[in-house]
Amino acid sequence: MARNILLVAGEPSGDLLAAELARALREELPAREPGRPAPRCWAAGGPALAAAGAEVVSDLARHAVIGLTDVIRKYRAFRREFHRLLRLAEERRPDAVVCVDFGGFNRRFAAALRRRGRPDWRPKIIQLVSPQVWASRPGRARTLARDLDLLLTILPFERAWYAARFPALRVEFVGHPVLDRHPDAAAVRRRPAAPAAAPRVLLLPGSRRGEITRHWPVVAGAVERLAAAHPRATFRAVLPDEERVAQARALGAPAAVTFTTGAAALREGLAVAAVALASTGTVTLECALYGVPAVTFYRTSGLTYAIGRRLVTVASLTMPNLLAGEAVYPEFVQGAATPEAIAAAAGALLADLARRAAVRAKLEAVVAQLGGPGAAGRAAAAVAGLLPSAA
Repeated sequence: MARNILLVAGEPSGDLLAAELARALREELPAREPGRPAPRCWAAGGPALAAAGAEVVSDLARHAVIGLTDVIRKYRAFRREFHRLLRLAEERRPDAVVCVDFGGFNRRFAAALRRRGRPDWRPKIIQLVSPQVWASRPGRARTLARDLDLLLTILPFERAWYAARFPALRVEFVGHPVLDRHPDAAAVRRRPAAPAAAPRVLLLPGSRRGEITRHWPVVAGAVERLAAAHPRATFRAVLPDEERVAQARALGAPAAVTFTTGAAALREGLAVAAVALASTGTVTLECALYGVPAVTFYRTSGLTYAIGRRLVTVASLTMPNLLAGEAVYPEFVQGAATPEAIAAAAGALLADLARRAAVRAKLEAVVAQLGGPGAAGRAAAAVAGLLPSAA
């Protein structure tokens, strides 16, 4: 009988990560258990999981949220999907439930599964991607230690953080998936930086509607100032789809900006960029992979920021800065994220080839910490190793 595995992913990034894991599980489990068919994967997720062959029973990935106000607005939808998925899990009794990122939802889902477990059904519960408990609200880690059989982390320092506080929780570092999504990045990163007559500036304002609303006017203002100071520079914005492009254009787009969409456009843009303007998030690691010096920024609602500044304990929201232990990328948050400040920081990088080369050198140490290619395969092997042998 095939293994029965439920994957729970919210938002597009989690959908992609879960899809990579689903494919890896279809390779790992038959190799580990000859004669047993490939696992039956079903999911709460989105189009990436569907394309990976999983049966998507809940389109949870469409509920992308940013900040407390979005969570409140979508609370009823989350609650409805939560209870529907819990009922399906009780009916279908998966051997394993893999919760992928989406910490607020998945932490509660794992707890609900534990409460509802029976002597004849106690699924293995795995979380892939740790909530950032090391950055804020560390008390959340107690529920993870109570409810999880395995926590798979994608950041190198997380395993030691948990070991010092919750040694009974099994934690494995599997590496960061961005390395597999950009297999040619290392060759680009290690090319010598060369002066360009027309330097290319990559604009990465975010992927969610709320991020575009808050970030694009700031980015557009920075572009206007940079274009005036560096008239030979070119500017390319990469957004997830044409809907976000239309949103940005409606907010006001400088004539100097060319819009592109999708993962291929991001790879192409990173391969030739002299400097990037990037919202904090995974895309800053993608900049690091290609050795692109970046200026990072983040703005959210006033309420979310007021709450967050009381809870967040880390020195930076930009992951390469945290991994480097210093401000490799200049960062501007909330009120500090102004067109003037971002343009000044980016302009200083454009004008100084030696400074850009120094940033690239520091990024080598950042990338070295990410674990190497093969994150999905290592995650699949860890999940497979947790399952009991066939009777």
